[in-house]
Amino acid sequence: MILAASKALAVKKIFDYFDTRYRAEMLGRPADQTGPVITISRLTGCDGREVAAELVAQLNLRYNTNRWKWVDKDIIYHAAHELKTDTQRVETYYQGLGMTDISQMIMAFSGSFVTDNSVKKAIREVVLSIARDGYAIIIGRGGVAITRDMANALHVRLVAPIYWRVQNVMKKKGMIIEKAEEYVLQTDEKRHRLIVDFLDKKPPCIDYLFDVTLNRSSFTLEQVSSLILTMYETKMGVKLQG
Repeated sequence: MILAASKALAVKKIFDYFDTRYRAEMLGRPADQTGPVITISRLTGCDGREVAAELVAQLNLRYNTNRWKWVDKDIIYHAAHELKTDTQRVETYYQGLGMTDISQMIMAFSGSFVTDNSVKKAIREVVLSIARDGYAIIIGRGGVAITRDMANALHVRLVAPIYWRVQNVMKKKGMIIEKAEEYVLQTDEKRHRLIVDFLDKKPPCIDYLFDVTLNRSSFTLEQVSSLILTMYETKMGVKLQG
């Protein structure tokens, strides 16, 4: 219920970020007038969407507002719209898969060829616009790397033991253990590559990007969300009004 309600608010708002004038305004704002934003990066199987939905509910309740929203795959759909291509092209970039020569030829002949750099630029601008507009929780999508220079931001990393994550994936996706293990390892690698791809320099370790790392297996969804809310308020220094 919480998941569906918070998404309904986000879907309406996110169309604004694809209005050229609105996005230009967001990207042109002084840094101290942007945000707040929370990014959630997660290892596979750590329930990032569920944590974000619960956190949105807690934030909106705490500040008696409905301004907080969370975004995830919306970024893919609307980046595709921006580039006048299909969502699979954007998803291909996210998955870290190179286009085959045949695929590139077909797209070139059809007049719909979209480079990885074009996809990357569209994603960066959309994510940054959402973040600078503020009151947003961005799940994955390279958000921590794209918004790393924002002052009014909290960057959270969710981790858990691999056996716990594999069991969670098996339960949620109905996979057998071998498939779940393969899925977890491959998805972890893709998410790591995506974060690094949005950094100017390619560091051997990305731990420094995060303000806090939480072990998802140690806390319930409600507890994890409450901890993030407390850390958000602590980092901002005051309880920002909704």
